[in-house]
Amino acid sequence: NITDRLTIIGIAKRLEEIFYPDDPIPLYLDKNSESLKVIQHIRNEAHRFGIKFHRNKRSGNFIKSELENIPGIGPKTIEILLTKFKTIKRIQSLSMDEVSAEIGNTKANLLFEYFKKQ
Repeated sequence: NITDRLTIIGIAKRLEEIFYPDDPIPLYLDKNSESLKVIQHIRNEAHRFGIKFHRNKRSGNFIKSELENIPGIGPKTIEILLTKFKTIKRIQSLSMDEVSAEIGNTKANLLFEYFKKQ
């Protein structure tokens, strides 16, 4: 079992304290230690990954909710649009022909009418 061979630690920012589970006393490594630099890099990368995931998730929810406000535009059409064009800003910059090639004339008209009112 891999969890038997790995040690879980936590690293606090600022003082760069390293904590082990069930041990309230932190470990301090030399600020110039290569080991500390590797641990910091792993922590920073995990943090960056988490932030990026959260931003993408939040922005995706916002985009979908705006498109869901358009009567006649359903979840499948929204998925087609976002998969192909990625953002609402990009969708708004397209010509009617480009959009209708993906979702048909009727739905493209609904989309353009909605954005024209905005």
